[in-house]
Formats: sequence, structure tokens, C-alpha cells
Amino acid sequence: MEPETKKIQKLGIDTVRVLAADAVQKANSGHPGTPMALAPIGHLLWYESMNYNPQDPEWANRDRFILSAGHACMLQYSFLYLTGYKVTLDDLKNFRQLHSKTAGHPEYGLLPGIEVTTGPLGQGFANGVGFAIAQKYMAARYNKPGFDLFNYKIYAICSDGDLMEGISSEAASLAGHLELGNVIYLYDDNHITIEGNTDLAFTEDVSKRFEAYGWQVQEVEDGNDLEALSAAVKNAQNETSRPSLIKVRTHIGYGSPNKVDTASAHGSPLGEDEVKLVKRHFGFDPDKYFEVPDNVLNYYREAGKRGIKKEQDWDELFGNYKQKYAALAKELLSGGKFVKGWKDKLPVFKAGEKMATRKASGKILNAIADYFPTLIGGSADLAPSTDTTLEKYKAFSATDRDGRNFHFGIREHAMGAILNGIALSHNFIPFGATFLIFSDYMRPSIRLAAIMKIHPIFIYTHDSIAVGEDGTTHQPVEQLIGLRSIPNLTVIRPADANETAQAWRVALEHSGGPVALILTRQGIPVIDQEKYTKASELEKGAYILSEAEKSPQIILIATGSEVQLVLAAQLKLKEQNIAARVVSMPSWELFEKQEDSYKEKIFPKALRKRLAVEAGSPMGWHKYITDEGDIIGIARFGESAPGEEVMKEYGFSVENVVKRAKALL
Repeated sequence: MEPETKKIQKLGIDTVRVLAADAVQKANSGHPGTPMALAPIGHLLWYESMNYNPQDPEWANRDRFILSAGHACMLQYSFLYLTGYKVTLDDLKNFRQLHSKTAGHPEYGLLPGIEVTTGPLGQGFANGVGFAIAQKYMAARYNKPGFDLFNYKIYAICSDGDLMEGISSEAASLAGHLELGNVIYLYDDNHITIEGNTDLAFTEDVSKRFEAYGWQVQEVEDGNDLEALSAAVKNAQNETSRPSLIKVRTHIGYGSPNKVDTASAHGSPLGEDEVKLVKRHFGFDPDKYFEVPDNVLNYYREAGKRGIKKEQDWDELFGNYKQKYAALAKELLSGGKFVKGWKDKLPVFKAGEKMATRKASGKILNAIADYFPTLIGGSADLAPSTDTTLEKYKAFSATDRDGRNFHFGIREHAMGAILNGIALSHNFIPFGATFLIFSDYMRPSIRLAAIMKIHPIFIYTHDSIAVGEDGTTHQPVEQLIGLRSIPNLTVIRPADANETAQAWRVALEHSGGPVALILTRQGIPVIDQEKYTKASELEKGAYILSEAEKSPQIILIATGSEVQLVLAAQLKLKEQNIAARVVSMPSWELFEKQEDSYKEKIFPKALRKRLAVEAGSPMGWHKYITDEGDIIGIARFGESAPGEEVMKEYGFSVENVVKRAKALL
């Protein structure tokens, strides 16, 4: 390598290190040490290894980069600025400030070039597996001989903390099993966590662990050795059947005379005096801030411009593809938009038929699957119980990349994060299923999907104490209100098979966040849509399912299987000359989006006698029942017995609904 090339490389790397120290110091908050250590890896990725176009951050065949170690975000922000994304030096100066684009951890949608929100350790690692699955599926469906449209790689930087988290083990195991050779992860082995040296709690042989998972593992002894790093990445790029982990020994706070290799360099500013020492160490003016030499900026901007030509070449290839494979090209350009006529395929179920909403969901999925080629998903080893198998289609595997059924194994947390990665690949509507009780294992991934406002669909069956004999551990109580408490998550608990069909319609058309469908294990009668309001009203979140024949004295409100109870209770009350309105309320979130006039129609302010009935925690229902209402809910755990007996024991019977309604009157 020419001396001048080495010189500009070193200056560029050191510029990133100084920017990290300056930004964290100015914010008086952040993590300076890791981006200082990782600057050579960042240089290698953005200057040499990755295909990307700063002028079009959404280029379909770009390589994806994930900073799973999200606390090191100044590394990513700096290279996005240097290579020419729409990121300014002022953005770097506003690091961690109110309304800044450069948040304390990378946030999807704030800055171009951020593929996924990271920060909770291990999430980005698992998201990358979702990205990799999506690439394999896209390649299998759309690539043709001579038209290698989708061949991008998934790059990530992960930390000791990422690899300690259980989610990374789940995801790594699955990635090795699926032979995802498009995954290239660089492991920042810096031996430091917040409490001190990693040997306080982490002494396993990481390399052997990943080899056991079926990964290609390489080790680079010096994180500043660009030649060794480059050789390792090239080896990983050439590996097609195994995901790759490159273990890189780095030194946190590299360049800081007093804080290198210390825990204090991890999550705190270095201090004004130490930052000046860092600048002197790298040959920068200690009294200048956010210094970016012109030749460094030009150097990286030229690297960024290479992506323009790469995308132009890809566009030419795709233009020829459109001529030869017009139907596939049209499908691809639709961006996952719906095929005309799909709503006509939604089943209509017969009144009186007894069917679990999980069973109805399975029938609905299979009725519409042909219309959604990128509706893909599966369950965490519960497909027969959650009814989520697409019967006409294969399973995605190491040999069948176009399979639409996924076997995630008993890995709920990784399943959630993988679904997020697939959703972020665009074109896809991914779904994943498990029992409602196990949504707790997925909560961090659900929350991140909601933060990013992306569109996975989470299917949760076995939704109440009616699960029965499996007992306390498998009977959800607090899960419904827990899910409802997450902003941007739409929770829908349909009352019968026809509401389930409408729930799927709403879920598929939804935008602005993930959707959770809450479904029963037990069979429940299909409500007569000729006698009662049609299930299509579900889209409003709450609707008058059955109106009283005279001015109502009380409103009976329910969701899911409990709607059957309040309908029967309405008839019993009528026999006693008590007029009750029945409201099916499958989704609080959808209801809250309605206009005030509609809300007043459903819940008139003057009609204050209200009884809510739901087999879950009563928390939250007070908003809808007023101070003159009541709730039949569950404020304790369940117990093991046949489902109907447990429900009756806990007050979910027609007799008890009637009794509690009369007590209010």
C-alpha cells in the first residue's frame, strides 16, 4: 500500500475517533470508548466492504448494516456524515439533544442509513437474521439466470453484551441451522463492560460456541490491523453456507492515554482534559472541536459516490429483467401492495357454528395466502396449536429458500426480533405465533417494532384462563393490559370467527405499527350477522353489537369469548324488563382513533351504568366504565381445571353477568 494511502486512512480513522470524543463530551453523555476502538472496522466497512448509495439509502440491493452495539452510535453517525448521507456536522454536534436526529442510540427513521433501531443488546443481532432470511427469500423468488438482483449481505457490529444476552444465542442457533451465509458479524471483543472486565461474568469460549452453532469463525488479534480485518471480511464474503463471526480484539477508548481499556471509557465522557490529550495523541489541535480535515471528507465522499454507479448498473439490470420477467417485476414493484380481490376471499362463517378463533384464523390465512406472496411466517414450535401453517406452501429451510412457513423453534424472543428484521426489509408482511402467555418472552421485540412503527403481525392464541388444565403458568391474566400499554401497538381480540376475518383484514391494511391478534383456544359460537351488527364494524374498535329494544339502562361491554356471555345476559335482563346495550370492543386502539361523535354514540356520557367483562386484568377498563360502572375481570392467577369450570369459578358466567349488572341498577 502506498504511504499516502496509509496516511489518509489513518487520518480518516483518527478523525472518527476524535469526533466521538468531542460529541460525547459536548453532550456530557454517551459512550466514547467503543466508537474510538471500532473506527478501523468502520473505515473498512464504509470505505471497502459494503455496497451502499448515500444518494439513495433505500436502494433495494444495498448491503444492510446493523449496529447491534447501539451505544457506539457515534461511529455510525460519523461515517454516515463522512460518506455523504443527508447528515450534517451540526447533526453530530447535536448528539443526544432534544429533537436531534442523532439520538443516544440509532433510531430507524431519524437518519437515512439507519436500518433498524438498536440499543437493547442482542436485538440488532437477531434483527440481522431476519434481514438475512428476507434476502434469501427475495433471491429465491425473484433472481433468475443472468439476473442476480438480490445478493446483498448483512453486516453487523456486536459487542460482548450482545453475545451475553440470551436472544443472540437463540438467533445464532437458528442462523447456523438455516445456513445463512449472507451474515457477516464483527464481534468487538474489548473485554470491558460497565462493571469492569468481562471476566467478572463472561469467560466462555465464544469462538467454540459459534462454531458449535455452525458458524464460520475467524479471529483478528489487533483491531487496528486493516490488512487482517480486510482479509477476514473477504473470507466471510466468500463463505456461502455458513454465517460468519469475526472476533476482533479491540481496546476501548483507544487513543485516550489515561482511560484506554477501562470501564470508565464505556459509558461516560472522557472529560475536557482527557479529550485534549486524545487530540494531541492523534495529532489534532486540542483547542479545535469537531475537526474534519478537507482531505478526509473528500476521501470518504468519493467512497460514497461509488455507490451511485453500482445502483445505476443495478437499475440497468432490472430494466432488462422487466422485459423478460414482466409479471415478477410488476409484483416486485408493487412493494407488497395487495392484489385486487383478496378481500373477497375472506371466509364468512355460518351462524351457530362453534369454532375457536385460532381455528378461524388458520382458515383465513389459507384462504388469502395466494394473494400475498410475501405474507410469510410461522410459530415458535406451536404451528399445530396456533393454526398458522400455510398448507399449500413449503417451509423455509437451508434448501428451500422460497418456503413461506417458518419453524422458529422454541425461541420466542428471537422470533420477535427476526420478524422485525423481515418487516424492515420492506415488501414483506411477516407473522409469528405463540401462546399469549409467552408474549412476555417477546416483549422487547414487540416494543421495538412499536417504536419503529413497522408492520409485523403477532398472533397470540390460548388467550385466557379458559386454557384450562395447563394451569396457572399457561393462563394469561396480565398480558392483555401489558400489550395495550405499548404505544403504537394495535391489539385486537375478536369475538368470533367473523370478527377474526375482519381482524385479519384490518391487520393486513394497517400502517403505523405492529398488530397483535388475540385468539381463543376454545370453540365459541359464530354470532348471527343477520340478527346482530355485522363483524365489519370491528374496524372501529368498538361497536353496538346488539341494541336494546327501548332506551338502554346499562351498557354491557366485552371482548373475545366473553362477548357470548354479555349477549346471553342481555336476553336474561330483557326477561326482567331491563334494557341493555351490548358493545363488542375488540380493540381499544382502533376505538381511540374514532371521532368524538362516534365515541359518544357508543358510550353516551349520559349512560353511565356500564359493565365491562373480560377474562384478564381489569386495569385500564375504568376509562370506559365511568365511576358508576363495574368490571368483571381477573386480579389473581388462574388454576388448573377444565376451562369451562375455571371460567365459571372466576365469575365468567351468564348468571354472574346478570347479577353484577342488576347490582349497578
